Order: sequence, then structure tokens, then C-alpha cells
Amino acid sequence: MRIRRLLVANRGEIAARVVRTCSRLGIESVLAASDADLDSLPARLADRVVRLGPAPAAQSYLDPAAVVRAARSVGADAVHPGYGFLSENPALARACADAGIVFVGPTVESLQAVGDKLTARSHAVAAGLPVVPGGEAGDLASARAVAAEVGYPLLVKAVGGGGGRGMKLVRSAGELPRTLDLAVSEAAAAFGDPRVYLERYVASGRHVEVQVLGDGTRAVALGDRDCSVQRRYQKLFEEAPAPLLPAGVHAEMAAAALALATHLRYRGLGTVELLYDRERRTSYFLEMNARIQVEHPVTEMVTGLDLVAEQLAVAEGLPLRIRQEDVVVTGHAVECRVNAEDWAHDFRPSPGRIDRVVLPVGDGIRVDTHVQGGSVVPPHYDSLLAKLVVHGRDRADALARARAALDLLRIDGVTTTVPVHRALLDDPEFAAGGVDTAFFERFLRTRHPDLVEVS
Repeated sequence: MRIRRLLVANRGEIAARVVRTCSRLGIESVLAASDADLDSLPARLADRVVRLGPAPAAQSYLDPAAVVRAARSVGADAVHPGYGFLSENPALARACADAGIVFVGPTVESLQAVGDKLTARSHAVAAGLPVVPGGEAGDLASARAVAAEVGYPLLVKAVGGGGGRGMKLVRSAGELPRTLDLAVSEAAAAFGDPRVYLERYVASGRHVEVQVLGDGTRAVALGDRDCSVQRRYQKLFEEAPAPLLPAGVHAEMAAAALALATHLRYRGLGTVELLYDRERRTSYFLEMNARIQVEHPVTEMVTGLDLVAEQLAVAEGLPLRIRQEDVVVTGHAVECRVNAEDWAHDFRPSPGRIDRVVLPVGDGIRVDTHVQGGSVVPPHYDSLLAKLVVHGRDRADALARARAALDLLRIDGVTTTVPVHRALLDDPEFAAGGVDTAFFERFLRTRHPDLVEVS
């Protein structure tokens, strides 16, 4: 089925990103916007705009019925959910199918298989992937039994979601009861699902993920990314390919991701997240994200692919247009997430009106954003303002170009994380490559005075 009119059921930079590909492909784009976003840059870029609901996400971007009503009202052939919000919600995929509307994403069955983290672990095991030792913690007694087997320290993780919510570190048996209660409460509040499970805590691990694309019959791996620079499990900086990994490890990770995608008969874009244990030099399955990722541009920069276009082609029912042997990774790409946050005050959100935006341009430089001078950053949503993406001949070249681009980037009127990225790119340990997920907290502790100087 040819998609001629697409409802973009999201906001911010990803909405603008999807609209750009629609324009290139000759697909009419309709932005479904909340009241807070009716006059946003993505709304002006789209061919049409339809009101989705009030500003609070629960009454707009998180309401499957509202999304389907909007799609029906404009006669959309398909719905693109972007990332976050309802992008991995089987209820939206099912509602679209019931309404005869194409959902640009995986099948309901795949969403259910990987959306529940315990079910995803079982599928990973069935596909032959190693998983971090652990198990479900239905109550304190079962949690203690798993902890006795796994050992301390360990992580409590939410079954129903990710993004660091519901995830807690437990260093000793005495901390388990209280931490378990906190994790259960947080998981219930964030995902409506109080279930949690325990995993061994890997003290020095790297977050490496593999981009996959499938058509339900065949799948290809489109290289890997390193997302280890995180604060409280929230990514700040990503790069492709993952640096300082032996070639054999890259190949093993790609094979593992393909095995899982094949096992699931996966359709659409997906990301298989892996934890690389630097001490044991082995990798474990973490989870699978059944959607396009925030950091997808670094993969596009090194492969030359338009991943949104490939998403849409698969959604139309076309077989994969890419063979594995055609996937070539060229050079290195990095991405800095620029957020409206005050790093000096525990990264507190900084909503408000933007006075001026100056974006760098040049060979190998890309900025995905939804803001310009006069834009308002509302308090209701994620604080991401822009993604600075830079491609270079190799990692050193990409980092050098990124430093120069950051010096030119200006978003005035709200406090941003640009000073943090400038200091990060100048850090010797980071520049050497291959940092673990604990690096950024160490970096903040040691570089805080320097950040004051460059802000």
C-alpha cells in the first residue's frame, strides 16, 4: 500500500525530522499537535496541522484514541509515532489496525514481545543471546532469592519500561527492602506496571546498541552505536561506530542482534541494546527498542541511509531494499544532545522563550532541531532542543569538527547543556574513547569548576 498522507503523532525535533523525509518523498505530512505545539516549527514545516488535545501529554500525545481520531479526521493512510510517547505502545498499533490505518512500526506481537522486559529476556535467550544474570522479583522473598544467586551489587529494573525510571542500584542486602519498594513505586507511577526484576550490576560496562531493520522475513544490521555517556541512565552523547572494540566483538554484536530480529520475525526499525562488560570482555542483551531512536542520525551519517524512508518503505509492505553486504560504515559520527537544562543546578529543566538561535553549517555537520528565535520551550515535555551531529574521517576528526561546531552554536534565552558538551569533548579520558557508563558522573565531579568557566 502506498502511503500518500502520513499523520506524525509526535512533537519536537523528531516530528520535524519525519516531515523532512515526507517532503522529499512526496508524502503529505499532517502534524498531530497539542495546544502547546500548534504554532511550533514542526507545525509550520508540515503540510497540515490537526489539533490532538490539550498540552498535558496524557490528554494528547499519550492518548491512542486521540491519535486515531486525528488520523481519521484528516484521512491519513498511516501514523508515524516517532520515539517516546506511544511509539512502543501496542494499544496504538492495535487501534490503527482496527481503523484500517498503517502503523509505521513493528507488529503488535513484536511490541508485546519486547515491551515487557522479562518477556524480551526470554526471547533473547531463545534466540541464543547471553543475558545478564538475574530474574523477576515478585516480592521481597523472591528478590532475596535472586540476589543470593546473583550476588551484590545488583540493579532493580522496571519490567514495563526504560529510560532509567524504576532502575535502582542495590549495594548490599540491607538496602534491598527499601530500594525494592522505591523501584516498584516508581515503575508503577511511570509505566502503570509495578513489576520489577533484578540483574547483576556490571561495574564497568559500556552501552553499545545495534541498529536493525526488518521486513518480517529478513533483517539487516546497520552498524552499532556507543551510548555510554549517560547521566542517571539518560543518554547525552552518542557515536557510531562504537570505538575501541575488537572487530570480532562488532561482528558478534551484529550477529546477536540479527538473531533476535530473525527470531521475532521483526518488521521495521529496531535497536538491540547490549551491555559490554569491560572486565569480562563479553556482552549481554539488555533490551530491544521497537522504534526509531533519538540517536539514529549517527547511523545515517556513517551509512548514508535515510532510516525514516526505510521505515516508511517497510510499512508500505515492501521487502527490504538493503542487502547486508551493501551496508558499509564510512568514517565516524558523533551526536551531542542539547537540552534546555541548567547543569549547575542538577540539570533542572529550563523552559522559556528562546531569543536567538545560531546553528553551525558546513561539510559533515547536521543539526536536527525544532526551535528558532521566538520558539517557546514548554514545561510539559522532554527538554531536548537540538541534536548536533557531526561526521568525520575518523573519531578524532569527528570530535575536532564537533568542538568547532559547538563554538558556533547559540541558543539564547534558556539555559542549555552546551557548556557540558564543550567540556566533555576536551576531556582526555573521553577523547581516548571507550568510556563506561559510570564515566559521566566521574567527569562531573572532577570538571565542575571548568564548566563554570566555560558557561
